Amino acid sequence: MKNVVIGWLYPELMNLYGDRGNVMALQKNCEWNHLQAQVKELRLGFSAQELESCDFLTMGGGPDRYQKIAAKDLREKQDVLREKIEGGTPGLFVCGGYQILGHSYQEAEGEVIEGLKIFNIHTENLGKARLVGEIAIQFQDQILRGFENHGGHTYLLEGADPFGEVIQGYGNNGSDKTEGVIYKNCFGTYLHGPILPRNPDFLQYLLELTLRQKYDGYQIRRFEEASSPCC
Repeated sequence: MKNVVIGWLYPELMNLYGDRGNVMALQKNCEWNHLQAQVKELRLGFSAQELESCDFLTMGGGPDRYQKIAAKDLREKQDVLREKIEGGTPGLFVCGGYQILGHSYQEAEGEVIEGLKIFNIHTENLGKARLVGEIAIQFQDQILRGFENHGGHTYLLEGADPFGEVIQGYGNNGSDKTEGVIYKNCFGTYLHGPILPRNPDFLQYLLELTLRQKYDGYQIRRFEEASSPCC
């Protein structure tokens, strides 16, 4: 049986607004497609070597104090993480997880949290309005929906590609109509909800991306071919 190893970064710290639902949805979709899903919980202090066997990476959101802890711990493994991402390993990084992979995050008090500089973005939270509410974005031929709640305003740097165009809501900063970022096979986004159960076509897209990366040319069933949804 083919398998997928899901690396879940800091489940004990970065799991606001039900982001664990993304992991659960991936597991269920693997099961529906007769794939074995192994969830590897990469908790504070995990070894860099544990990243190497992961086929998919995900990290959710968290409050600033937890984000700071996670960023410090992850910097110790950033070379391996960067190698995985540069090599095409797919991933989904939500809210605080998205910000950590950027260049920096400036808190309301002015302190700057150094990021991993994998995503070409920077974020600041300097007393600007909090961006809260339902959001819809255009991604390729899909309209994705979710819930956003972030004080950080994120800006794409030169050469960065947005995840989607904002149709409703705020997105990265409430002004430039961009939402998230795409780099290689990884996606950074502010969409909670959680995003994958709310957007089953995008869930399927990510699983297909993961399987193509691991098993060249592997195809999975489309939702319309099934008698019931995956989750």
